[in-house]
Amino acid sequence: MSNIFKPLNIKELDRNLFSMLDDDWMLITAGSLGYFNTMTASWGGFGILWNKPVAFIFVRPQRHTLGFIENQEYFTLSVFDEEYRDILNICGSVSGRDKDKIAETGLVPVETVNKGVFFQQAGLYMECRKIYRERISTEGFIMKEFDRKHYKNKDHHFMFIAEIITCMSKT
Repeated sequence: MSNIFKPLNIKELDRNLFSMLDDDWMLITAGSLGYFNTMTASWGGFGILWNKPVAFIFVRPQRHTLGFIENQEYFTLSVFDEEYRDILNICGSVSGRDKDKIAETGLVPVETVNKGVFFQQAGLYMECRKIYRERISTEGFIMKEFDRKHYKNKDHHFMFIAEIITCMSKT
């Protein structure tokens, strides 16, 4: 199944990265084919840092996926077309602790070269290697209203910066 994906130089990605995150959303997945979890994300970003193409993601401490990300060297970002919006809604609102999201959504997991997981239905996926982790803190906010608005329960996100080591696109 993964042979329908072809390598794409990240610098040749022609999608609007802001729309990809804010409008299209994506799945963050960590673990191995036999034991993984995935979650929907619409916060994050892409850029160049430490002379590497990077992705940065944000995960709240109560998310089941956090433990998988913490315990793995790699995670994937899978981007889907609009026709999969219902799947993304389920993966963003149902916890893998409580339900089998993969069975419920019909997602087909595929193993990456580095033993990570992405989904056959994705139009694009990136495999990322973690290089930095930090927890957002109240003290770090210059604009305190953002802390009050987004972290009423003091459940500040963990931020991960990861090198994008593979970008694959459906042909």
